[in-house]
Amino acid sequence: MPLVTLTSDIGEKDFLAGGIKGQLLQANHNFSIIDITHQLSPFNYPQAAYVCRNAIKSFPEGTMHLVMVNLFDDKPEHLLLAEHNGHYIGCGDNGLLTMILEELPQKVVALHLDKTTQKNTLYCTSVFAKAFNEVQAGKKLEEIGDASVSINVKNALRPMLGNNWIEGQIIFIDNFENVIVNITKEDFETQRKGRSFKIVFKRDEVIDRISDTYADVPEGEKLALFNSAAYLEIAINKGNAAGLFGLQGFSEKQVQSHHQYVNNRLFYQTVKVFFE
Repeated sequence: MPLVTLTSDIGEKDFLAGGIKGQLLQANHNFSIIDITHQLSPFNYPQAAYVCRNAIKSFPEGTMHLVMVNLFDDKPEHLLLAEHNGHYIGCGDNGLLTMILEELPQKVVALHLDKTTQKNTLYCTSVFAKAFNEVQAGKKLEEIGDASVSINVKNALRPMLGNNWIEGQIIFIDNFENVIVNITKEDFETQRKGRSFKIVFKRDEVIDRISDTYADVPEGEKLALFNSAAYLEIAINKGNAAGLFGLQGFSEKQVQSHHQYVNNRLFYQTVKVFFE
């Protein structure tokens, strides 16, 4: 059965998550639809890119991935269908595609929208569903959409580097309120060069070792480890790191704003590692 993953920021309070699946099944009742999440924060591209990038890696080649995130950033005239490393990704032309891939897609086409039809979520889903079905029928991307499209490009959020430090942004807070930073194990070790280190956040909180599991420290103690996606994670064993330390996910809107106080409380969006 052809696999289709579904990732969105629409939540699950209304009919849309189910409606999207219905549109896909109308196009091909053999589609096996797998939810990644519908709880992405609206307009948070670094978070969406992190979730999609690392979910896609776990699926076999030939899987189709539908990413319903901020489709209406601008008034859409087309959607995108990309082929990259054996995977197919359908998403809006809003820059998210290159953030997920961390490079330009190997192939990409525009799926043009009917100018006379209302551009809502279910209509856009039907366009993706038709394209996915054509992929399954063996059509090449060039036969499905317009390969002359010039796509919007946004760069993935990367850590800042110095000779003796690396600074990352918080890109995700999980269900346990563990904090994920956009510093990979490879980034960390390349910059570290075998030196000792101090992970510093909230000005005065310091961690100087990398744990293998949460149980490496006593209950209630803070720790750092590299998670299953090999990203740096700040956590508390059986505790709430984000809430206790006042940490929150990176937000372009807050960075652009002069107001860093939310409900009269200062939140921190970065984690810095110093090497000695």
